[in-house]
Amino acid sequence: MAAVKEKKVKAPKNTTEKSGISIGTSENNGHVFIADAVVEEIAALAAGEVEGVEGIVEKAKNKSLIKADIVGTNVRISMIVSTRFGYPIPATCQAVQSRVKQSVENMTGLTVTDVNIRVSGVEI
Repeated sequence: MAAVKEKKVKAPKNTTEKSGISIGTSENNGHVFIADAVVEEIAALAAGEVEGVEGIVEKAKNKSLIKADIVGTNVRISMIVSTRFGYPIPATCQAVQSRVKQSVENMTGLTVTDVNIRVSGVEI
């Protein structure tokens, strides 16, 4: 992977995103902008792949159930999930944390410092 220089920036004017991270490549070919929403989507997809996770809980319309806070090259992720009945909640959440961390780091090159999970339901 190429050497990376990152900084938190506002989104380019030609996008609808509000914030994210701009990554400059060592080849000086330009910059790649990764919106916070992209990191949140990667986290949602990764969490949904874990056995025992029923889904990302819908808190309220127009509010994100996953929040990615990017500072420098680090990202802190918070999410609300529901689990399936019969699956141990601590083990399921640890698997989610591991899967989300691995997926976000592999796809973005950022370092995931925290994956905070709030379990708000158990589905049958």
